[in-house]
Amino acid sequence: MNRNDVTEKIIGTKVLKGLQWHDIASQVGQSKEWTTALCLGQMTASPEQARVLGRIFDLTDEEQKWLQVVPYKGSLPTPVPTDPLIYRWYEVVSVYGSTIKELIHEEFGDGIMSAIDFSMDIQREADPKGDRVNVVLSGKFLPYKAY
Repeated sequence: MNRNDVTEKIIGTKVLKGLQWHDIASQVGQSKEWTTALCLGQMTASPEQARVLGRIFDLTDEEQKWLQVVPYKGSLPTPVPTDPLIYRWYEVVSVYGSTIKELIHEEFGDGIMSAIDFSMDIQREADPKGDRVNVVLSGKFLPYKAY
């Protein structure tokens, strides 16, 4: 058994039980975005969070322990993603990445936006011309230091 096996079990059980990520997140006590990343193998659960997920997904004690292991981060199977939705994010970074970088550097200076001290909010935005996906990414600015 490994962390990928647990992720597959979680996904399968979610489908079989007809669960929604926001409902799972409310039981875990975290955002739907962070909880989904945890369940997909990209975050580390506390012992209590692992117990809650164990109850929701019928996980054994061993499977709950795997949720508490620091994962190997990065879930994409190929350098350029092939899933259309994920590829569009790759496209956003390809087209707008240099613009995002330029504007962050102009506003904050030389540094990066953290994906560790980070939050994300994904909401549906009603629009008469077709609903929109509203994604807000918020990461702490980390300046490069001279030494």
